[in-house]
Amino acid sequence: MTLGTALTEAASWNRPASSQAPPRWRVGFANVTEDPAERLEGLGFTGQEVRASFVYAARLSRCEMVFFDNAGGREKALANAADAVHQKLDLYIQYCSDENANVEVGRRLGAAGIPVLAISHPVPGAPLYTADNSRAGRIAGEALASFGRDTWPGERMAAVILGAVTDQPTGAAERADGAAAALQQRLPEADQVRLDSAGNPGKAEGLLRRFAAEQTGAKLLVAALDDATALSAKAAVDAVSRTTDTVIVSQGCDPSMHGGFNDKKELDPQNRASIVLGSVGYFLDRYGYDVLPLAQRLLSGEAPPARTTTQHVLVTAQNVFRVYPPIDMN
Repeated sequence: MTLGTALTEAASWNRPASSQAPPRWRVGFANVTEDPAERLEGLGFTGQEVRASFVYAARLSRCEMVFFDNAGGREKALANAADAVHQKLDLYIQYCSDENANVEVGRRLGAAGIPVLAISHPVPGAPLYTADNSRAGRIAGEALASFGRDTWPGERMAAVILGAVTDQPTGAAERADGAAAALQQRLPEADQVRLDSAGNPGKAEGLLRRFAAEQTGAKLLVAALDDATALSAKAAVDAVSRTTDTVIVSQGCDPSMHGGFNDKKELDPQNRASIVLGSVGYFLDRYGYDVLPLAQRLLSGEAPPARTTTQHVLVTAQNVFRVYPPIDMN
């Protein structure tokens, strides 16, 4: 025990009862899934990473967490809501992709007088915390356009949007549209094409390999809609010897893209040969730190915004260790 800890504990023992810390709120978090094999929102994060962020964030808050697993299904989500009502929780955070389940969960908890916060998928009448997929896509498109203008002025360029380009539920379609709009605005001379891999990284590699082999006269600007697809894109252009005239910007910035001093991932100051310019951060592994302050505002009688979005940034080799320090900060 350090001297500071000892003094703090001694002060707490001698503090008058009237100045004791306010009581903690019991807050339920119903995770979309705890299955470690499942990846969330078409990105590379797991439900376990989201849950861990709430565990850590709760240590800095007045919230005592009660965890539930919606297991990706309606029946489990409804059973969890019934349990929350039975436990008389102070607030419930619902992360569930089933629209009908969310409507019923909102109705049941509202009838019990338990306020609700929603993550990624709306619950009627509840404040929503969500990614801004369109804005994230625009960040990627702007980065690619700037690189193309600065690095290959006067050259023919092809902008490739690669991934689950039509997938609405995960937000990938919005990312694709955002990237396309930014590229059209900032680099209208670049030809645009969308290659739909349906979220399959192996298919993405085959699609881009064929495209790169055919477009021998064009510089390639690749907007990958997730990190697994970005790594497949890198493998594809490497297979056809196109790494010198290709640049990739990804979405997600999950652990496959960044790491510690010894991990040497794509986004690493020492990895100077990487053709991955950056990955737009979604920070699902930090959701607890964003959502619990909203919960405390709601429990304190304030009205949080109806919709709060992730503050997306482009994570690059230059800023990765500021955004994700290469040591365990928890």
